Amino acid sequence: MSGTTKQAKGTWLHRFAIRFLTLVLAVLIFWVLGFLVNDIQDIRGPDYSEIEKRHVDRGLVSKSEMLSEQIAGVTRQIDNQTEKQRVVGDGSRSLQQTINQLLELQKLGLQKSVAFTETEQANFTVSLNMFLDNQRKYQELSQAVSELVEKKQALVREKEQAEQGINRQREPAMREFQRLSERHTLKLAFLQLAILLPILAVAAVVIIRKRASIYFPLFLAFGGATLVKVAMVVHEYFPSRYFKYILIGGLLAVVARLLVYFIRTIAFPKTQWLVKQYREAYERFLCPVCEYPIRIGPRRFLFWTRRTVNKLVVPAGRDEREEAYTCPSCGSALFEACASCGKIRHAMLPNCVHCGVAKEVK
Repeated sequence: MSGTTKQAKGTWLHRFAIRFLTLVLAVLIFWVLGFLVNDIQDIRGPDYSEIEKRHVDRGLVSKSEMLSEQIAGVTRQIDNQTEKQRVVGDGSRSLQQTINQLLELQKLGLQKSVAFTETEQANFTVSLNMFLDNQRKYQELSQAVSELVEKKQALVREKEQAEQGINRQREPAMREFQRLSERHTLKLAFLQLAILLPILAVAAVVIIRKRASIYFPLFLAFGGATLVKVAMVVHEYFPSRYFKYILIGGLLAVVARLLVYFIRTIAFPKTQWLVKQYREAYERFLCPVCEYPIRIGPRRFLFWTRRTVNKLVVPAGRDEREEAYTCPSCGSALFEACASCGKIRHAMLPNCVHCGVAKEVK
């Protein structure tokens, strides 16, 4: 192959715009693929209520619901009776205070030889009768609350028995629902991957075949967005113990492919990579083949490496005549006479520095 294809890189603004728009395009493609995946996720799965109807006795469920209503009703009655009991208890304590005050007055009257009047005696009798009546009501309310509590406990025990029977019948329903849910999940994963994997395969083929195309950023955005979406779907639907093997397998394939690519690049390099490698070596005055220093002109008696070449001070006034030069280490011709103009040119670069004539780079 003679020469290399010259392609302008463009300004930094154009390069930035290409990279930025490639990223934007990848995000947009990712959104579009997300819409497809979300539409598949909207497919209705198994309905647990329908499955439960086939396994659970509806009469037992109705009995449990009825017992729940009865327990709620008894609980409200207990609350009402307890509130009444509290009111009666407050009234009894008030009457007891009144009776105690009347007894104190009677005691003082006896000490002073002053007898109760008929009115005071009547008030005392009325208060005492009311106190005794409240005490009777309080006892009746306590008995009613106790009976309601016993009734509630009996209903709760009966409801617990019904719930135990329902739970035993729900176990096969839960197992069937879990089995159908797993099947539905695998179905969704299969449908999504059935759409995404062919798209990913097409994107991979296009990227490999069109990597030298000027429209490669479009293909790269398409393939990158699809790859990310496929990885997310696999991570979502497959358990972690399976996903780690899928991820490691994918990474192994990618790393192995890259390793093969770089090995082949070194073993069978393309012209453009060779030219880049040779150009960088000439810039550092190192042999492009073995990196031995190119000691010509004022550098004839100096020493440097790839890292120290920029720190080297080249003496002035030395012989700077151009002449053919061969690497003394590997024997590669580094400078030679141009076949067109006869002047000394770089032997491993495609164009003559003087006349610009091209030659084949080997």
